[in-house]
Amino acid sequence: MIVRTIHRLGDTLSRWKRAGLLAALMSAAACAPAADVPTLRIAYVDWSSSVASANVVCAVLRERLGHPCELIETTADAMWRMVADGEADALLSAWLPATHAGYFAEYGDRLADLGPNLVGTRTGLVIPAVGVGRQTGGRGERTQPALDIDSIAQLADHRQALGGRIVGIDPEAGIMSATERALDAYDLQGFRLIKGSETAMTQALADAIARNAPIVVTGWEPHWMLGRWSLKFLDDSKNVYGGRGSIHTLVRPGLAQHDPQAEGVLDRFEWDSRAMEQLLVWIHQDDGRDPYAQALRWIGTNPRRVQAWIGTDLAD
Repeated sequence: MIVRTIHRLGDTLSRWKRAGLLAALMSAAACAPAADVPTLRIAYVDWSSSVASANVVCAVLRERLGHPCELIETTADAMWRMVADGEADALLSAWLPATHAGYFAEYGDRLADLGPNLVGTRTGLVIPAVGVGRQTGGRGERTQPALDIDSIAQLADHRQALGGRIVGIDPEAGIMSATERALDAYDLQGFRLIKGSETAMTQALADAIARNAPIVVTGWEPHWMLGRWSLKFLDDSKNVYGGRGSIHTLVRPGLAQHDPQAEGVLDRFEWDSRAMEQLLVWIHQDDGRDPYAQALRWIGTNPRRVQAWIGTDLAD
């Protein structure tokens, strides 16, 4: 009697173990990429906003849907060309209608526009709005900035103080070609646009602010530097940089048929400047060491927005 009871208990425990093992395997299978699921290839540029968007979408695909995803860092022109040529599946960093108008004219007819993923962008020339140290004096007034102007046209009167320099980013960025046009439109003779990278630009800005030295840089919104320092865009009366715009998601034609799950997420992917800037700040505070880890942190703290991107049809 005792032996049979022990055997029955053993069988029950074995069934529990088998059931637990089966549940664990099923859970793992749900998160693991299926053998026939294609890898979504996202092309991006080493701009803070592009890095943030690419990593957060890739993290959602991998961690929430078990969908394989590959991030391809490249230049701005190559990003557009790769998706148009089918070497990549998507780009999430098309600044339209003005900043990337040239790229859209060249490649747009070979791409499918899924619409904006962020509305309210802005580009232009940026300067520090207040001086170094306290932002207000003893009487509460704002401290005087090293360069106290409000418009691009006024730069001509401060060429010597600025050393004739406008600090830019990588030469293929749309904001760089717009700034070259601004030099002509505002007749800024003696000025030169310094090519480099976003990292070099923000470091030059930080150094100038620390020394209370005049500086003008290419800037855009959303960007973490707008939350880090008190900055202002110079008035662009000739509308060289265009007004407010959007960041669009573009994919190669046929992606919806080839990979409907990923295309659905890309189509639903949208956020606002505040949501993006939260991730931008975290990536910056981590010195850009692991943007994917910061994207995981972001999706963990924004479950409702992530669920909207996944869609109820994919979450079930």
